[in-house]
Amino acid sequence: MQSKKLNQFFKYLAGGSVYFWSGYAIFAVGYSVFHLWWLWAKVASDIVGWTLNYIAQRYWAFAGDHLRLKEMQHVRRYMIVETIGFILDYAIIGGLKAIGITPYVGFFISAAFFTVWSYLWYKYWVFPNKAPNILR
Repeated sequence: MQSKKLNQFFKYLAGGSVYFWSGYAIFAVGYSVFHLWWLWAKVASDIVGWTLNYIAQRYWAFAGDHLRLKEMQHVRRYMIVETIGFILDYAIIGGLKAIGITPYVGFFISAAFFTVWSYLWYKYWVFPNKAPNILR
């Protein structure tokens, strides 16, 4: 059982890495190449990142035969968690930028916080499993 949990966590990290690196690349292009305001570049990166992350988490890391919610319930819960995360993420990156730390570094600092934050929310609320019914 411990191996299964560890495997799930590593899949979660891989899905999160897709979100982070795709978002980081889009941010870099928007911010440094097109000279967008950091906020608009971050919004563009998050739209792509959230989409890729949802697919990876829902259909790979937290996929299972025992998910107890309907698809739109997962989507709704994901959007709630990510909206709260969105506000916190932008506060972290914006606050760091206000004190002179580049958003490129802010991405990494924020990601460290959200690695734990998101895993706990996804595992226990967004994509919860129920125990299999062995009495069926």
